[in-house]
Amino acid sequence: MGFGDTAKKIQTLADKAERTYQKINELRSEVEETQTTVLDTSERVQRLENEMAEQRAVLDAVATEVGVDLESVSTEAHITDAEEAAAVEADGAGDADNADDTEGAGGDVAAESDGNESANGAEK
Repeated sequence: MGFGDTAKKIQTLADKAERTYQKINELRSEVEETQTTVLDTSERVQRLENEMAEQRAVLDAVATEVGVDLESVSTEAHITDAEEAAAVEADGAGDADNADDTEGAGGDVAAESDGNESANGAEK
């Protein structure tokens, strides 16, 4: 009876080893797929960054040609983004009045920077 129990134990151990081997192979395949995906994504991101740099250079050249002050445009965009983020935060806190005031200020900042203050005053 000792050999029968030993044979069962060996068979159980062999079955567990086979399942473990299959799992390891599955994990190996998943890791290889993940590595491939990461490499592909990295290449795509690099291409997009290169394209974006080229587009930025073209936009800078066009802006310079037309006479647009890139620093002021960038500053306005950052201010507007910050005001919108503050408005969203205020809305989330239940302060809707503050959000409306913030959005209104953003419009005035953009209008005043155009240099058309008299036209904007008429619109109000």
